Amino acid sequence: MVISRGRVIAAAFAVLSMIAVAAPASALEKLRTGKAIALPFDFTPLDIGMTKGFFQKHGLELEISSFAGSAKLQQALAADAVDIGLGSGPELAFVAKGAPVLGICAYAGPVNLMMVVRPDAGINKIADLKGKRISASTVGSLTDWVTRELSRQQGWGNDGIVVTPLGTNEAQVAAMRAKETEGLAVDPAGAFKLEDEKIGKIMVRYETVAPVFINHVSYATNKLIAAHPEEIKAFLAAWFDTISWMRKNKDETVKLAAPIMHATLDITARDYDETMPTFSDTGKFEPAALKVLSRSFVQMGALPAEPDMSKLYTEKFLPVMQK
Repeated sequence: MVISRGRVIAAAFAVLSMIAVAAPASALEKLRTGKAIALPFDFTPLDIGMTKGFFQKHGLELEISSFAGSAKLQQALAADAVDIGLGSGPELAFVAKGAPVLGICAYAGPVNLMMVVRPDAGINKIADLKGKRISASTVGSLTDWVTRELSRQQGWGNDGIVVTPLGTNEAQVAAMRAKETEGLAVDPAGAFKLEDEKIGKIMVRYETVAPVFINHVSYATNKLIAAHPEEIKAFLAAWFDTISWMRKNKDETVKLAAPIMHATLDITARDYDETMPTFSDTGKFEPAALKVLSRSFVQMGALPAEPDMSKLYTEKFLPVMQK
C-alpha cells in the first residue's frame, strides 16, 4: 500500500500535537510538602489546592506527607525528606538553633486551638486546671507553648499545668479516654467532635491566651531556597490562590475538607467558620506577633536569650500584592 507524502506529514503533525498537549503535565515540578499534623483544617489548603488545580496552574505537583507534631516535621525538613513544611510559629525556635530552614510565610494567626477536658475530671473553671495533665503534640510545639502560657498567666509558672507530649490527636484522645490525662489542646474540629460525642468539653479557647500570635508558618529548606527559589514563589502564589478561593466557596471547601479531616460536614462547616478568618492574605511576619514568639522561646527553655527574629524568616518569596 502506498502512503502519500501528505498523509505522512499529517500524521507527524498529529503526533507533535499530542506531545504538545501532554507536555505541561510532564513539566510539573514535584514539591515534597509536609504537615505537622494530618487532620486540622489549617493544613487542608494543600489538598484543596491540588484538587482544584491551583498548584498545577503554577507548575507544581505536591507530594503531601503528615507527621506527628512539630518536632517530627522539622526532623523531616532537616533530613531533606520534605522541601516545604506547614508548621507552627514556635517552630522558628528550631531555626534559631540551627535547623537548615527558614520561615517563608506567616500564614495564620492568632492561636486557633481549644482545650478540651474530660467531663469527669473535676475541671469546671480555669482555676481547676492547676496541677492537671493536659497533653500536647510534641515538645516545643504550639500546643505545648500555649498551654504553658496559660499556666504562666495564671501565676502558676511554666509547669503549673502538667503538659504531656503524646504525638497525634488520636494518641492524645486515647490517653484522655484512658484517664491518663485530664485533657488536650486540639484544633476546633477535634474539639467539636469530642464535645458532640460527650467525651470532652471545651474549657479554653486559646485565642484568649494569645490574641497576638503567629499560629502557623510555612518553612522551606535552605537547599530549596538556594537551588529552586522560583518553586517557592510558585508554591506561595498557588497557596494564596487557594485561600482566596476557599474564602469565596464555603460549601465546596467544606465538602473537600471533611474527608481529609475525617470529620462530618457539620463539624467541618463549624471549623471553617472558626479557622478561615485566621488565614493571612499577605503572609507577612508582623513585628508584635514576632515579639511574643521571641519571648516564648526563652519561656519554654528552647533558647537562653531572645534571638534576632529577622534571621529566622524571609518575606522575599511572598507575592507582591494580595487582595
